[in-house]
Amino acid sequence: MTEDDGHAHSPDGRTLTLEEFLPYRLTVLAETVSHSLARYYSHRYGIGIPEWRVLATLGQFGPMTAKAVGEHSHMHKTKVSRAVAALEAKHMVRRHANPSDKREAFLRLTGDGHATYDALVPSALDFSEALQSVLSHEERKVFDTALNRLIACAETLTLDDE
Repeated sequence: MTEDDGHAHSPDGRTLTLEEFLPYRLTVLAETVSHSLARYYSHRYGIGIPEWRVLATLGQFGPMTAKAVGEHSHMHKTKVSRAVAALEAKHMVRRHANPSDKREAFLRLTGDGHATYDALVPSALDFSEALQSVLSHEERKVFDTALNRLIACAETLTLDDE
């Protein structure tokens, strides 16, 4: 890196401007959206972002293993484990042993978990609609297509030339 003008540059002379760097901007967007939505459900239900993701995943798909929840919600197994423990303490999730593999358990929502999920869904959908309201119908379609393509591309990209 050179610093002749007071700014660091890569060997090819390019400068990374963080505020214009797409991975950074996507992270800021994701974190801002998550924290805005979390303010609602944390005050009302005492759950955080990881707990919400576990609750939402089980509410959408029904019983599944913690590993499957982690894969679907893109959360590390430690974060899933802590979220499940917190939801168990609140009597929202229950574990059931897998009869064919004693090392894993199926997670399912309890009655309280279903009630919380059912109460949260309308607010979550309203939040999503309000967030998207700044986009026209056509912009929403283009944005959805762009997100899907970026996700697919990111899943295949590596920084090394393997």
